[in-house]
Amino acid sequence: MEHSFLIQVLSMLVIAIISIAILRRAGLPAILAYLVTGVISGPSGFNWFSQHQMQSVAELGVVLLMFSLGLEFSLPRLWAMRRTVFGLGSAQVIVTTLLAGCIAFFSSLSLVESIVVGSAVALSSTAIVLKLLNEQGWLRRRHGELSVSVLLFQDLAVVPLLILLPLLASGGEPLSLQSIGYALAEGVLAFIALMAFGKWGLPRLFDEVARSRSNELFMLSTLVVALLTGALTQWLGLSMALGAFMAGMLLGESQYKRQLEADIRPFRDLLMGLFFISIGMLIDFSLVLQFWWQILIILIAVIVGKALVIFALLRLAKESFRISVSTALSLAQVGEFSFVVLALAVNYQLLEIELSTKLVMVAVLSMAIAPWLVRHSVDIARRMQGVRSKAEKTMKIDPQVEHQNDLVLILGYGRVGQTIARFMKTEAVPFLVLDLDPTRVSEARKAGEPVYFGDVCKRSILKQAKIRDAKLIVLTFSSSRILEEVLPLCRQLAPEAKILVRTRDDTGMQELEEAGASQVIPETLEGSLMLVSQVLYQCGVPLTRILKRLEYERRNHYQYLHGFFSGAETDFTLEHLHAVALPKGANVVGQTLADIPWDKLRVELRAVRRSGAEVESPDHDWSIRSGDTLILLGKPRRIEKAEIYLLQG
Repeated sequence: MEHSFLIQVLSMLVIAIISIAILRRAGLPAILAYLVTGVISGPSGFNWFSQHQMQSVAELGVVLLMFSLGLEFSLPRLWAMRRTVFGLGSAQVIVTTLLAGCIAFFSSLSLVESIVVGSAVALSSTAIVLKLLNEQGWLRRRHGELSVSVLLFQDLAVVPLLILLPLLASGGEPLSLQSIGYALAEGVLAFIALMAFGKWGLPRLFDEVARSRSNELFMLSTLVVALLTGALTQWLGLSMALGAFMAGMLLGESQYKRQLEADIRPFRDLLMGLFFISIGMLIDFSLVLQFWWQILIILIAVIVGKALVIFALLRLAKESFRISVSTALSLAQVGEFSFVVLALAVNYQLLEIELSTKLVMVAVLSMAIAPWLVRHSVDIARRMQGVRSKAEKTMKIDPQVEHQNDLVLILGYGRVGQTIARFMKTEAVPFLVLDLDPTRVSEARKAGEPVYFGDVCKRSILKQAKIRDAKLIVLTFSSSRILEEVLPLCRQLAPEAKILVRTRDDTGMQELEEAGASQVIPETLEGSLMLVSQVLYQCGVPLTRILKRLEYERRNHYQYLHGFFSGAETDFTLEHLHAVALPKGANVVGQTLADIPWDKLRVELRAVRRSGAEVESPDHDWSIRSGDTLILLGKPRRIEKAEIYLLQG
């Protein structure tokens, strides 16, 4: 019996590994892989485990997830973003919850079921959206900032939901404002009590743990604090996850935040995987096949409805059409905390299995669609606004060149392209730039720069830019499209022009030259050559000799910049800063800095810290007192010997 149980556990883990590998390759989140594993392992598949068997272990995953969320909760950050977080975020959660709840109520669901459904639908996926926004480099863009603000409030909204769900399940008593107020007051009192303990107790506890220098003790203490606070709030009639969130929030401002997060992450990820597997076990495929058309209708209604609500709120806040559409599409899915809400609702018997199965499938499908929606949100917004067609219609490229074949054509107006253009302008060299970023083009044209919107892969655009008259073409962007499309097209349209291609390194340099590049400039290697030229010049080498040497390196494809002696990967060859505190009985107390044999110690004194003040490069007649701290620079072994001399002689 035990042997078969072990085989079932191992089989489930193998299915999870294979599912994660396949779905990650398809660009889908790992959460979906865990759900698939639950479906295969649960009653709808091999029936190895039931959701009830996984419940207690899976709940620990929710507890650790909320503890990690509390660690990331920052009051200063929340206050800095208060207008969008509490304004837009609260409006989105309230309006979406009310709208979805009303639709559910008028669809013959009870009031409690409607509240749970509305709450689950209102939440979006923080993990998926933040990851994709970061990959696209959109976190600092306006629609990225708005998305983060809404997600931050949604994460906060989980806390009152954790208080509300046990209340809704309290013995079938009718819901009243008095009972809600009592539960919220109980939660506030628990919060105040934990705040008091967290302010004075937790820092002292972790100070003592940190002094032990035991990783095992630190990790164990982290787990005990998270679970103990969860047990305390559960004893008060609230959710375990609420207590874990409070503990994480209290420790989030401490100096141990990063270490706590690193220690708890492996346990959190493993237990959260089991939690999502248990959610997958709730899915009954006989119900899915029976109600597939309802699931699709609900899915479309949820995505379109959430997107319209967010779009309308942003337009009321006077955001632009494009930003409103991009933000709405990014937040249109259902999130991972919706699974938490649905699982707790099923455990508290607030939802029927049939309804929870429908909602879980809607959440799964929306999260599967989410990566595509987020990545294409900006493009969809542009197409809806007609930006691209408008830009192409209004773009008339007509460079004014005094002499034929004097034009320099710059393709790409990023950091490198703008730098080249500035020098061209200074030397009065006629140039023209093509770029595909409409915002960048608009800003540059307002400043009077000869920059035009256009896709350099299109023959018609290059012809409009008079590529045949260009004496020099500079490709400033690094992309696989250079070799495949742009470079061959430029060489075909301008066979006599010189084509310079900028790359990060010399990988594929020969292929670029064979495709038509006159010269390939690898940034990293050219940076090394510039540093070498400065070193040689400072050493008195004639400038003409330096230039010849650099040109020789370029002609020979930077052969002397490759092939280095390898060494052991160790830090003992690197210099480090190290602070040495001098107690009362230290060897050098009472001496001056000139009395210390720095040449023999082979370390450098960078500064001396005394009474909280730091003096850099102190004089040699500086008298050393007890309590001084010497800041040394040197290799670790020399630092160690110097510290022994300073303390013991």
